[in-house]
Amino acid sequence: RYPLEQRVQDKIRGIGRQKYPYAVWTLTVAMVAVMIFELVRNAQEQGTPISFHPVVNPMLGPSETALVNFGARYPACMKVVEGIPLDIQFGCLNNTANPPTILCSLEEVCGFGGFHGGNPNQWFRFITPIFIHAGLVHILLNMLAQLTVSAQVEREMGSAGFLILYFSAGIFGNVLGGNFALVGAPSVGASGAIFGTVAVTWIDLFAHWKYKYRPVRQLVLLIIELIVGIGLGYIPGVDNFAHLGGFFMGLLVATTLYPVISTSRRHKSIMWAFRIATIPVAIVMFVILIRNFYTGNPYSACSGCRYLSCFPTSANNHCQGYGLMISHNLMSDVAHTAPESISPRQVVPSNDLSTHGHLLHFGLYDSYGLCYHTSPSL
Repeated sequence: RYPLEQRVQDKIRGIGRQKYPYAVWTLTVAMVAVMIFELVRNAQEQGTPISFHPVVNPMLGPSETALVNFGARYPACMKVVEGIPLDIQFGCLNNTANPPTILCSLEEVCGFGGFHGGNPNQWFRFITPIFIHAGLVHILLNMLAQLTVSAQVEREMGSAGFLILYFSAGIFGNVLGGNFALVGAPSVGASGAIFGTVAVTWIDLFAHWKYKYRPVRQLVLLIIELIVGIGLGYIPGVDNFAHLGGFFMGLLVATTLYPVISTSRRHKSIMWAFRIATIPVAIVMFVILIRNFYTGNPYSACSGCRYLSCFPTSANNHCQGYGLMISHNLMSDVAHTAPESISPRQVVPSNDLSTHGHLLHFGLYDSYGLCYHTSPSL
């Protein structure tokens, strides 16, 4: 039997269910390996591991088109999106011209074997973005947080509980972003999952308030950290919904699985009441948002939600539209002209681009005036 006093002392000293964070180490190695693959693949396509053309990736990583091809969350690869026709043409992975001169279909850019003759159906893009990062800066920041905060959470929860928490938060962050973020903005990164582990520190503080050293000070620091994290979500190219969704789901899962020390029957009863209540809430939220993603119009259901990840300015047309990137000389054609027949990977002379409709290239502007950036979650 584990004596109560010993449990309290171990909690104060940060000793949990296991000594080493094996899952965090494994996840980190996998993500670094994926990052290496991204850079190598981009070098094969564009000649350099870091994308400098047609636009510079500020995160020091592959092109935006490549990130979509690798498995970024991109709704147009997951379902039919109103405003993004299936016959739209993108700049290929090896395109370095601006406007694009080497064109690929949506199905080619999405990759993974395409749509098998049907509509876009790559549901696994709720999961794969967790392992993909936009560049060296992005993965460095995320792995620093993962190897510190997330590692300590795994030590306290154990690997099994930690993995349930980690992937529940990461997937839910992508589900929430898929519903309410601009649909033309791909998203990658483990930030939603990491924010889920950050939520554990909140549960730990409130559940063990009397054992914490200067708990009010710790609470103030947690609030400041959360505000900073949400503030970072307003940086162009960062998906705040991954942060918010991961944190929210982290609270629910941590309430259920995080080992809490109860010194009284009343405290134990309260914790069990919360655990029983949070399980159906988590399930219902997943079901509602996944169903809404595939059947509803999130902008109609919550037209103001986009402002949780977008600060309205004249430069982004006050967060209106879809976030599609279409070059200026193609705007009228995309809006009014049916696309001509352009074979996959066809090279189109720059002076002929204005004659083709439905050409989409990451890094340019759309008919709504929105500038595109990949959405890594810091």
